Amino acid sequence: MKLKTIFYSLVLTLYCLAVSAQQVDKVIQTSIYKSYYSYKVKNPLYVTYLLKKGGGDCDRSAFSFRKCDEQTASDDDYSGTGYDKGHLANAEDFAYDCILDKETFCYYNCFPQTVKLNRGIWKKWETKLRALSQTKSIFIIAGGIYTDKLLKPGHTVVIPDYCYKIVVDPATQAIMYCLLFPNDDSGHVEDLTLAQLKAKLVYPLVP
Repeated sequence: MKLKTIFYSLVLTLYCLAVSAQQVDKVIQTSIYKSYYSYKVKNPLYVTYLLKKGGGDCDRSAFSFRKCDEQTASDDDYSGTGYDKGHLANAEDFAYDCILDKETFCYYNCFPQTVKLNRGIWKKWETKLRALSQTKSIFIIAGGIYTDKLLKPGHTVVIPDYCYKIVVDPATQAIMYCLLFPNDDSGHVEDLTLAQLKAKLVYPLVP
């Protein structure tokens, strides 16, 4: 029994070390968002951007996600998985300029989401925040909470267990929303405090 306890303790320790090894390996500053990218999970840990008043629309029929670096995900990682390529900085937030809109279609700004999450409650909140930005600018941090669930056997892209959005009023630094979305088909969203969300992360937020 003692040996079994030691074994499980060792497994748990190794697992915690593996998860805690998540770190920002590269910070990519584009003209509209900043991505904090992890090679371990082959996804952004989180993305930050300022959402201002905008409008318009773009024809995205010719837009597709592209590799921005040899160590990012690729189309092949997603092929046949049934998962959507979910934007962290939403494309429609920059529809007033189609060049900027296209800039969101990079694997530095993408993680795997279930279809129901990406096209459901996640999208509803994207729309709600875009409406809010018509009256005041807002700062958004969008990210994922990862363990070790791979998107595809033999590949290294990790599926986030949860996705989150933190919405900040840049004028006052007040937290307007801190939202946690299970990456499943539940359609659930939980409104947390920033401290509660940070307690679930194994990496620091440095926007």
